[in-house]
Amino acid sequence: MNVSFALPSPLDYFSSLVSSDTDFALFEAAVSLGQDEYPDLDVQGVLHEVDSLLAQVKRRLPEDAPDMQKLIVLNHFFYYEMGFGAPLNMQYDSGHNFVNVVLQRNRGMAVTLGVLWLELARGLGMSAEAVTIPGFFLVTVHLPLGQAVLDPLTGKSLSKSQLLEMQNTYLDKSGLLSEAENRMGLCMATLTAREVIERMLRNLKLVHVRSGNLQRQLAVHERLVVLLPEDWSEYRDRGLLHAKLGNSAEALSDLECYMVCSDAPNDADDIADRIDVLRSISG
Repeated sequence: MNVSFALPSPLDYFSSLVSSDTDFALFEAAVSLGQDEYPDLDVQGVLHEVDSLLAQVKRRLPEDAPDMQKLIVLNHFFYYEMGFGAPLNMQYDSGHNFVNVVLQRNRGMAVTLGVLWLELARGLGMSAEAVTIPGFFLVTVHLPLGQAVLDPLTGKSLSKSQLLEMQNTYLDKSGLLSEAENRMGLCMATLTAREVIERMLRNLKLVHVRSGNLQRQLAVHERLVVLLPEDWSEYRDRGLLHAKLGNSAEALSDLECYMVCSDAPNDADDIADRIDVLRSISG
């Protein structure tokens, strides 16, 4: 008797990693994003490579090292010995968003470096999290004397006044901060693992939109629908992209789902018109 075992598709594999908030495999899910652009990517090989980096850091520390010592040693290893940091060209390179590429180049976007840094910090037993202020992805470590907020591009610790200045400068440049609001307080929020992966996917989506690569955009949309199964706008966006690609049946299914499940969408008339056109095409 011949028995064959089919390997799960990259999307099925991703789905298994993000299906539960309780057992959400953040780092493995982040690594798996590279499978769309690198079909032969060995995800487990990348995980073993990072385990090797963690072992190198552990050898530099005594078993009873306090968290502050762990932080100092980790940052020296990560930013000075390994040379991780911001890319020279921040724009339009999808590689900056993939963990496997970042490990080769030692350069990446803040969220990608942050995910890698968090994996090492947590491997050392540190209480570390991803956080955000408007315009920035950051990481934090809980230390005996308080919370340290770090820039994952440099490892530098940021004071509350620096964070507030960064936030308000970003909001001001974006036209979101009026003069009357210049003294608003710091808006820092902890990110869940799901929100971190969402952020990575939206970065990739922006790169592919700017490059005009519709197939790559579709791959990102497929993952966003899996990641955010009750965000109906993702079905709409995927449906509109399917329509651009000439996939009328898929587009119709997604747009009808959006119209049925969304609560009074403000673009209902436009989407209804799109559905009528697609129905006429589908016959």
